[in-house]
Amino acid sequence: MPQKTRPVERIAAAVAKCPHESAAYGKCVLADYNNMSKDKCLAEFLRLKECFTAAMKKR
Repeated sequence: MPQKTRPVERIAAAVAKCPHESAAYGKCVLADYNNMSKDKCLAEFLRLKECFTAAMKKR
């Protein structure tokens, strides 16, 4: 019987396919995390979300 993939493993695999996007988002957040405001890293987050969503659909 094939083993089921746990949801967290699917998410980890999808994030692994977006290294540049996740690094850019992380750098944006770390750059000024003490003064974080809404939508400060929105552009980076949307690129990460788009890559992540595409990676999840390919599965």
